[in-house]
Amino acid sequence: MRTTHQLIVNYQLLLKKYWGYDDFRGIQREIIESIGSGHDTLGLMPTGGGKSITFQVPAMAMEGVCIVITPLVALMKDQIYHLWQKGIKAACIHAAMSHNEIVTTLENAIFGGVKFLYVSPERLSTELFQAKLQHMKVCFICVDEAHCICQWGYDFRPSYLEIANIRKLLPQTPLLALTATATPEVVNDICDKLRMTDDDLAPCNSNSGIRNSFRVFRMSFERKNLIYVVRRTDDKMQQLIHILSHVEGAAIVYVRSRERTKDTAEALCKAGLSATFFHAGLDSSQKDERQKAWLLGNTRIIVATNAFGMGIDKPDVRLVIHIDCPDSIEAYFQEAGRAGRDGRKAYAVLLYNHSDAAKLTKRINDQYPPKQFIKDIYDQLAYFYQIGVGAGYGCIFEFPMQRFCSAYKRFPIQVESALHILTRAGYIEYREEEECKARVMFTLERDDLYRLKGNDAQEDAVIVALLRNYTGLFNGFCYIDESILSLQTGLTLPQIYLTLKSLHAKHILQFIPQKKTPYVHYTQRREQSEHIIIPPQVYDDLKERFAQRIQQMIRYASTSDQCRSEMLLSYFGETDTHPCNQCDVCLEQKEDKEKNERIQLAQQAILDLLSDKVPHPISVIHSIPMDYTPLEEALRRLVNENIIYTTDDGCLCLTS
Repeated sequence: MRTTHQLIVNYQLLLKKYWGYDDFRGIQREIIESIGSGHDTLGLMPTGGGKSITFQVPAMAMEGVCIVITPLVALMKDQIYHLWQKGIKAACIHAAMSHNEIVTTLENAIFGGVKFLYVSPERLSTELFQAKLQHMKVCFICVDEAHCICQWGYDFRPSYLEIANIRKLLPQTPLLALTATATPEVVNDICDKLRMTDDDLAPCNSNSGIRNSFRVFRMSFERKNLIYVVRRTDDKMQQLIHILSHVEGAAIVYVRSRERTKDTAEALCKAGLSATFFHAGLDSSQKDERQKAWLLGNTRIIVATNAFGMGIDKPDVRLVIHIDCPDSIEAYFQEAGRAGRDGRKAYAVLLYNHSDAAKLTKRINDQYPPKQFIKDIYDQLAYFYQIGVGAGYGCIFEFPMQRFCSAYKRFPIQVESALHILTRAGYIEYREEEECKARVMFTLERDDLYRLKGNDAQEDAVIVALLRNYTGLFNGFCYIDESILSLQTGLTLPQIYLTLKSLHAKHILQFIPQKKTPYVHYTQRREQSEHIIIPPQVYDDLKERFAQRIQQMIRYASTSDQCRSEMLLSYFGETDTHPCNQCDVCLEQKEDKEKNERIQLAQQAILDLLSDKVPHPISVIHSIPMDYTPLEEALRRLVNENIIYTTDDGCLCLTS
């Protein structure tokens, strides 16, 4: 049996071998030793704290597959790509995969062909996954973005609640939960929902602690190299250009809407800055191309919605600028934290003006429209799909948001919010922009394909990769994974996309690019709208908590007398805080302090001059060897406080 010392040495050897680091940092070692010893563990680490190391290193030292639950397919693919580069076997399962692909991946995990199995939370509840899971040797389960399990949190994902059921299937398997944004209240809820302990959880105020068999490790969220700034301005675009022109280095600019990403990027380009835009509505080839150009430094600035950034491995971002206020401190902290992950000085700037508070407050009613509005949307949804009362159970429909809103004269933001609330109430399931994979079918017969001439090397490579990886391509459309074709051919994803388009144009195959489409799934028969019940836990309680987060965001943006870093740290439950001495508030207070010190020196100089109790002409203050501005303010204060006075003939005298 290996000793604790041997395990620690083994962890460090693995860290050096695969990741090239000599030692762990922060609380990485403590988390690794805890999960490696079989303890349920929660790690609270800021963005850039090295969360992936805490589950990848111990898994490499243990037998069996590590199951990693994470909500973002892009994040899965990014981490799998980096693991493959290190020679580590990894795979993923998500909704866009075909049944055969999922079965193959699960079988590989059962027979030892996969070390890390990344799973989207929606896949956890499927019978196929749960059946195969019971035949796997699992070393531990890792839950990334664990705050998503909190039902009243800022980023709740209902599918995360399925994790508790997975634990029942693997009762002896330890669990590691990781998050970069959790208040003390959220920490307790994570522990409760993940059922890490059967007993009641006491509040945990320490940096680390043991709650029965459950271990919590908290790394301070303080980022000493990150300078927080709130810049008040009526012309945000002018201020944005000014900041980007005076601070060098890679930058992310966050905006709220897809349309605004394009408009802002174009304005920056017109100002002579290198910029592009990114949002979830772009097709995969565009997203990959723009993200890669930014990562490589070919494009300096990327203007994006919050769909961009999670899991992006670019440590040298010098600037993160928010044109629009996020809905919560949690969201702001996570997005701002993408700056300066290399430990060098970086800036997180929030542009704010007098109208932002009203815009933030309006989001409360946008996010939680009146209950009657929600019931009206439920009725109109039934009219749209022609579903009668008592019908519709189990039906799944594509949901064309713009067409629906146009038909019933509704605004998309409130419609989407109503659909989410109806989902939480259990009447429907609204799946927002579910990715539909690309599809391919050969239009030539196999023999004709072999006799083809005139194709370039890239086209031939893609054809060969398709034939090696997929069957039935001559009989009908098959779903394909462009990332697999990319890996096998050595071509980039944009090159794969363009090559498939070229083969389509030559009538060699038919290619349907992947797209994202929202879906509505009726989980109950249609009810009369007057019988719809929207309980407090899915509306009133959540609305109140959302309003509180909005108010905290407004407070952060509008406060000018408390250190920005201290405000953020105290929000996340840290009590041992201190001024950062570098945010806009600290610098302004420092400047005010220095100004007051100069004025006090000027006051004393004037009093020393008048200490002979003889009237002096007011012009005598010019003989004092100091700047005139503090002297003028000092003179004004002394007169206002009736310490000195001026005579009718313009002389200064001490007041008796």
